[in-house]
Amino acid sequence: MNLTILEQVFLGNRILDYLIALATLLVSLVFVKVVVRMIIKRLKKFAEKTTTTIDDLVVTILERIVLPVLYLTCFYLGLKILKLPSGMDGVINVIELAVITFFAARIIILLLGYSLNTYLTKKQEDPALVRSLDGMSNVAKFLVWALALVIFLDNIGFKVTTMIAGLGIGGIAVAIAAQALLKDFFSYFSIVFDRPFKLGDFIIIGDFMGTVEYIGIKTTRLRSLGGEQVIFSNTDLTDSRVRNYKRMEKRRVVFSLGVTYQTSLSQLKEIPQIIEKVIKETRDTAFDRAHFFSYGDFSLIFEVVYFVLSPDYNKYMDIQQEINFAIKEEFDKRKIEFAYPTQTLYVRKA
Repeated sequence: MNLTILEQVFLGNRILDYLIALATLLVSLVFVKVVVRMIIKRLKKFAEKTTTTIDDLVVTILERIVLPVLYLTCFYLGLKILKLPSGMDGVINVIELAVITFFAARIIILLLGYSLNTYLTKKQEDPALVRSLDGMSNVAKFLVWALALVIFLDNIGFKVTTMIAGLGIGGIAVAIAAQALLKDFFSYFSIVFDRPFKLGDFIIIGDFMGTVEYIGIKTTRLRSLGGEQVIFSNTDLTDSRVRNYKRMEKRRVVFSLGVTYQTSLSQLKEIPQIIEKVIKETRDTAFDRAHFFSYGDFSLIFEVVYFVLSPDYNKYMDIQQEINFAIKEEFDKRKIEFAYPTQTLYVRKA
């Protein structure tokens, strides 16, 4: 009697087939729940003890991709045992393709995120670079999902070539109209990855100078010494010669001074030694040279070259001021006079 019940047909399948499908589902679910989860758990503990990040990526893929796929596979195996109504096989195949496409896109996004994190680690996680790459990561994710959708529609028989051709014609028109915007966008990529400057750097472009305070997709903004904000398109920056003073290891300083023609020869010979002594006694400087350079219209001109061992502009100005004070003090001790514009008028009696 019991066997007769099992042989009864309901919705095209025997009751025995339903029981077999249910048993297959339960056994496979238990297997995934116990065995696969145990393997993932052990791998996770192993990954926590290592310093590499690739094993963490493997564990993440297993947890977020492989495990859900295995659970869905359990239901798929259970359904495959049964005879489904006409048309249901096609629906299941579409769902299967959608699941494969979805999880394939997720794997690509996880790999992309891992690559970006590895790159940021090498770059010591510069906050500006993190913000820039976050924006590009969102764009990349959108493109991955868009490509996955196109592939899915193409595989289920949807004619995407016509749609893409129409979008291509429209895209050409948009690209022509937005040519300047696209140039700035690609220049932004160049700035982010090539990194000629970053936030906080003091740069000079042509006649403009200032500290970089914002790097955007279209524009980059500087805060000038006068306090106003100077805005450049990214294309202007990549097409220009940019001088980055933040990356300067030391600053070469050249200045000149003039003394009167009444200065004696012995005093003139002493001046280079005085200047050398002053600069060498000043902190964070490296003396290069000091020479009697030329005869001016109203002065004897000396040229001095030294290095400030810091890129900071304010520190350079403090050091130059200290050197000027010290030179003035030494010249006063020796009664050496600085020159200033003078004229001597000779009057001859007729």
